[in-house]
Amino acid sequence: IKSDADLCHIPVVVLTTSSAEEDILRSYKLHANAYVTKPVDLDQFMSAVRQIDDFFVQVVRLPQF
Repeated sequence: IKSDADLCHIPVVVLTTSSAEEDILRSYKLHANAYVTKPVDLDQFMSAVRQIDDFFVQVVRLPQF
């Protein structure tokens, strides 16, 4: 996603069962915006997703493609 010019502005949240440090590091090196380990409280997760959406849709200014 991050290497595609049409998609690179989309925030990427990794949702996984792995808490291995190498997986976390690899995700961020590949430009993930967040790394979340399951199990996670659904209400808490949805709140975080809404906040990410609000931030990237309403606050952040991206270049025009």
